[in-house]
Amino acid sequence: MRASNHTIALVALAAAAVLPAGLASASDNGQPAARTNSREIMVCGTDAATRRAFTREHGAAPIFVTAREALSVRVSDPAWTTPRCMTAREHTRYRDAATTFAAVR
Repeated sequence: MRASNHTIALVALAAAAVLPAGLASASDNGQPAARTNSREIMVCGTDAATRRAFTREHGAAPIFVTAREALSVRVSDPAWTTPRCMTAREHTRYRDAATTFAAVR
């Protein structure tokens, strides 16, 4: 199973949390807009087949991040050369935290 099948569009949510409003928009085809400072996060499985597919597609082994790490990313941090991965459980935590953050704002 290819890693792209496990992709959930978290970029818009992540971008909204860490980028100014004007940079957090998506392109016309519904995919995240390409930016040199974007930080794409994909929901990835932890099985060997998914790791191989991710490595084949992106040229590097997956690097997993937690919800807390994803929420702490700042615009001034260095850009990622490959997407980061997040487990489905961490994605739920991330979504809940980002929703709470947006409600407080």
